Amino acid sequence: QVPLVESGGGSVQPGGSLRLSCAASGYTYSSYSMGWFRQAPGKEREGVACIGETGIARYADSVKGRFTISRDNAKNTLYLQMNSLKPEDTAMYACARGPSYLTYCVTTPSQFTYWGQGTQVTVSS
Repeated sequence: QVPLVESGGGSVQPGGSLRLSCAASGYTYSSYSMGWFRQAPGKEREGVACIGETGIARYADSVKGRFTISRDNAKNTLYLQMNSLKPEDTAMYACARGPSYLTYCVTTPSQFTYWGQGTQVTVSS
């Protein structure tokens, strides 16, 4: 089992910002790609962003220019900075561990093997 613990979710008005964190432990964090996913009620899980071993990131079209994924290998922590939030960003957000030694990641849920419990993000006025 690979513990992944998310934090930073909450409620925010449209146009606001939130920063999600994902603390990892129990493995060589720096060697693995990581991703953020979200799932709204009644919808399928959606890949939001991923980051490879060397820091190259990929984003879903719906969040490009608004969200930034980053990683701090010294702290074994993954981040998702979310700006200009919209009501349609409302969902449960979860981090996940992807393949190791991967430079160019993909936001395909089936490629990720370990998942956190998630943190709720609600955007409403």
